[in-house]
Amino acid sequence: MPHVITQSCCSDGSCVYACPVNCIHPTPDEPGFATAEMLYIDPAACVDCGACVSACPVGAIAPDNRLEPSQLPFVELNAAFYPERAPDEKLPPTSKLAPVLDAPLVRPRPGGPLTVAIVGSGPAAMYAADELLTQRGVRVNVFEKLPTPYGLVRAGVAPDHQRTKRVTKLFDKVTRLPGFTFYLNVEVGADLTHAELLAHHHAVLYAVGAPNDRRLDIDGMGLRGTGTATEMVAWFNGHPEFTATPVDLSHERTVIIGNGNVALDVARILTTDADALAQTDIADHALAALRRSKVTEVVIAARRGPAQSAFTLPELIGLTSTCDVVLDDADRELVIRDLATENDPLTRNKLQILSTLGASSAPATRPRIRLAYRLTPTRVVGEHRVDGVEFTVTGTQEVRRIDAGLVLTSIGYRGKPIRDLPFDDDTAVVPNVGGRVVDPETGEAVGGSYVAGWIKRGPTGFIGTNKSCAAETVHHLVADYNAGLLADPVGKPAGLDKLVRRRRPEVVDAAGWRAIDAAEVERGGDHRPRDKFTSVADMLAAAAAAPAASIRERVLAGLLR
Repeated sequence: MPHVITQSCCSDGSCVYACPVNCIHPTPDEPGFATAEMLYIDPAACVDCGACVSACPVGAIAPDNRLEPSQLPFVELNAAFYPERAPDEKLPPTSKLAPVLDAPLVRPRPGGPLTVAIVGSGPAAMYAADELLTQRGVRVNVFEKLPTPYGLVRAGVAPDHQRTKRVTKLFDKVTRLPGFTFYLNVEVGADLTHAELLAHHHAVLYAVGAPNDRRLDIDGMGLRGTGTATEMVAWFNGHPEFTATPVDLSHERTVIIGNGNVALDVARILTTDADALAQTDIADHALAALRRSKVTEVVIAARRGPAQSAFTLPELIGLTSTCDVVLDDADRELVIRDLATENDPLTRNKLQILSTLGASSAPATRPRIRLAYRLTPTRVVGEHRVDGVEFTVTGTQEVRRIDAGLVLTSIGYRGKPIRDLPFDDDTAVVPNVGGRVVDPETGEAVGGSYVAGWIKRGPTGFIGTNKSCAAETVHHLVADYNAGLLADPVGKPAGLDKLVRRRRPEVVDAAGWRAIDAAEVERGGDHRPRDKFTSVADMLAAAAAAPAASIRERVLAGLLR
């Protein structure tokens, strides 16, 4: 009964380290880990111990005889990652755990414990905090501009992917570690400056992601009825900055330009039955709009061909197992052509699934998704609002128009400059070497400044990719501290707390977040995992109901020293 990793794999590697027989690959120390679409269990080496099941933070692993019908393709997918073996071929020895990176050893200094500010509270930030707090006495203060933490896990993962959101349970455990302090509803760069953080910490680590969308520069973008897929996901998820996003679902067709995983998420939500979504944590305003929706088709348009599809194989399997997905005859011919010449196994698997999709000419019995290829957008058509999109067939002058009432772009994310730090406009990241921020002109390290996550490496990878990314940055930060390269803070912990509360009286601490969390879960009742607050005022009201942190909690966090 070998175990199987399914489409909700987050690639954080915890299962790799838990496995006693090293049967999960690629491992974080293998070259393919950073670019792998998921991890794979070797069915011939798995000993059915279940250690990986307990370690997985998103519930993505199960025995092969307990899979849901939609997960069955992953049995073959896991096995296909490993080379074929003769029936009597012996497996190589696998009697040791996969190599685990040692936690960075902090050498105590007379001036007090290592104290780090982390700006942002998404996966990269929480993995960095976890890595730092493996050492006794270290203090970590996490700053987040919203009253709620966890970044894209809360606001960027599609509402119907609840298992993926389970990683927040791991992050909740981190918030309870001695030395951890939340400063939520505090914006660094507005309420506090970089210099002020450095005055109270040995180092400041920015894990602020890539919050901006890459924009499509064609005529008509900006008309009513245009937007981005990432804005839609934030709207679905009740992000307070996107609750007022104008979303018009009165037209029968929506076009999404770009075919990455986010495009698939949005298309799936727009074509899923609202009663099914009512059992998720989708925002109430989005659910109400979807109940009124007239959308019967979502077209996902890609500039390149099927073999260059940007979505991952696990996402494609998940989409085709739950939604009606179709192709035009011309696009089916492109799939067959690519399949005849493609040698990469992963791409061939995608093409094989695409080749089995239904025809767009068949009568539709429910809202559906149509994948379209080799379409280069040239302009959005309409006078006062969107009427459609004009494309050229990529590489030709042939013009095609697709009528639509909503046009969304999904062509990637882009980081934005951080006040007082250098920024590379071309790559949209903070210049760094292994997470150490560097001056691009001199190559010298910018003292006490570090980055992790997308603002460090660009918008690549999955939730769990941030674990190894954050670990690399933390190892370099600790090495600099141990080498005496980080100046001791001049302010005391209590001074920082007073400064924050003077500048931002509405600051929310860990107890406040737990009160918000508990209130949302209670509002969800028996039918929903939670009913989210979608306004900052409501979040703050819920947080205010939290009991004040106890003296013991504040001592553990280092605030009363």
